[in-house]
Amino acid sequence: MIQFNNPPLNNVEDEWRYKLDQFVEENQESLAAVSWGLHQEWGNTKETLGIDLKPSPHFVCCSREALETLNKKVNRKVQEILGILDGYDPREEVAIIGIGNGQIKLVYFKPETSPPDCYAQSEQDLDTLIGQLEQKMAKYLSL
Repeated sequence: MIQFNNPPLNNVEDEWRYKLDQFVEENQESLAAVSWGLHQEWGNTKETLGIDLKPSPHFVCCSREALETLNKKVNRKVQEILGILDGYDPREEVAIIGIGNGQIKLVYFKPETSPPDCYAQSEQDLDTLIGQLEQKMAKYLSL
């Protein structure tokens, strides 16, 4: 029997994926605001927002070069992720690389409010938004 709300957890190493999905679901607008704010700071570079869960959850910048190097090291098993990153529209969608337990997970969603509008509607500056989300992640996603 398949349960849609409770994914089968094979072990503790897989639990981080489920927790990350829940965190994203509950914080979509804030993540969209941070994603857009960083996209503006980074300009036309091919940088991607990441969430590294160790030693404690925090945001990181994933360079295109690092993702391509990883793709080569794992026999092109993350090629689809690179394709999505090439084609997504940061004005409408959010793409984040989750990093945990020697694994990566693509977080990709289209929020109800566009990322630029989420950022414009936030009442904090980018550093404050990042700090608030990192504090929430530390409580929610600690491994």
